[in-house]
Amino acid sequence: MEKMMAYCGLVCSDCNAYKATVNNDEALRKETAGEWSKMFGADIEVNQINCLGCKSEVRFGYCGMCQIRACSTERKYDSCAQCDSFVCDKLEEILKHVPEARERLEKMRK
Repeated sequence: MEKMMAYCGLVCSDCNAYKATVNNDEALRKETAGEWSKMFGADIEVNQINCLGCKSEVRFGYCGMCQIRACSTERKYDSCAQCDSFVCDKLEEILKHVPEARERLEKMRK
């Protein structure tokens, strides 16, 4: 499967919500809902685990509210690597937790 990258450099196609949706895998949806509920201190229901990547119309709830996604969409960028403000404060919050996303974006800027 070809990798699908989010605006922020995360790989959507590596996400369990994406995998569960593409493969219609109810067991993975249930597992992901449980893990994410604990991880984020939220009550995430199994039926919320549906996503085809942040650039699609089928997104996990948070991905639909993501400020980075909104900014990139408004500016018509394929990724934050295209932005003159790279790395902005919004993006930095994600990149400090996912250094490999930073590496992907920096590689794209070269």
